[in-house]
Amino acid sequence: MSNQLSAMLSAWHDDRDLTQWVLGSVYRTDGSAYRKAGAMMLINGHGQQFGLLSGGCLEADIIRNARKAMHTGKTVMLTYDGNDEDDLSFKLGVGCGGTVYIMLQPLNAQNDLGLSDLYAALRKRQSGLYFQKINAVEGYFERGAIDRHPPAHIEKRSDGDWLVTPIQPEPHVLVVGGGMDARPVIDIAHTMGWVTTLVDPRPANARKEHFARANTILRKIDRELAAYVSYHRVDAVILMAHSIQIDASALKNLRNAPIKHLSALGPRHRFNEVLDQAGLSYGDLAFDISSPAGLDIGGQLPESIALSMLSGIHTALFKQRAAPAMAQAAE
Repeated sequence: MSNQLSAMLSAWHDDRDLTQWVLGSVYRTDGSAYRKAGAMMLINGHGQQFGLLSGGCLEADIIRNARKAMHTGKTVMLTYDGNDEDDLSFKLGVGCGGTVYIMLQPLNAQNDLGLSDLYAALRKRQSGLYFQKINAVEGYFERGAIDRHPPAHIEKRSDGDWLVTPIQPEPHVLVVGGGMDARPVIDIAHTMGWVTTLVDPRPANARKEHFARANTILRKIDRELAAYVSYHRVDAVILMAHSIQIDASALKNLRNAPIKHLSALGPRHRFNEVLDQAGLSYGDLAFDISSPAGLDIGGQLPESIALSMLSGIHTALFKQRAAPAMAQAAE
């Protein structure tokens, strides 16, 4: 299953009354660490884990300590120091060399630490802030708009320290065009736990048997597409229909949609033709545009191109630095 928080919470929500559960969270790191503050995982009474707090080297010990939290009903605090040869993490082969601070909070029917509210918000693709009191069995979630993926931080209060983790739903990508080269786009996005919608009006394209992992397949590109994008909180769009007319129709209907990013497959002059066909200019569009789509990773096959495009979208949505495609940098 995906390591996205929504998938983890879905597993917990389905079995929350059938077994014991513990929420594991990284609340602080010093130096290099595989996961940063705000990372979460869930462990149940069967020893199953959902999510990761390290690269996999610490999880067995974390699960063992989670049983202590289940039995005592109290938070268990853990520290793994990759620099200390006498520390357990060093013996477990932690390669990052930093120090990771983890707390394991038990969950029960009377106190789920606000995870039900968090799960309900993610199902509606709503964002907010998740608060966990450090070294205590307290937590709650507050819905509200937040900036793009700010880091988690510790908030000092009169009653103690609280970990504050910004929560945003996993990215939702709309792919315009259901040809063969769209298949790895959908497959890779699904593997990452993203939500995908595929739209193509051509009967021979976007067939369900070829896109079994797509969350939704649409057949119309009209004004309702913008309403769909808004209601389902689509974050990014990829134009890859190999048809200037279809791409232009999609762009025209999505010009005012509340998306964050649009990637257009093909060279820059092709996107200019799409704009002309749609009767639009760059100034008419309020979202980021990547044309040609993706990062320059030297790929030529559909799988590599899909990886390049999704990497570009990931960069745009999560505000990280990466080398843009060569042609994109030279407008």
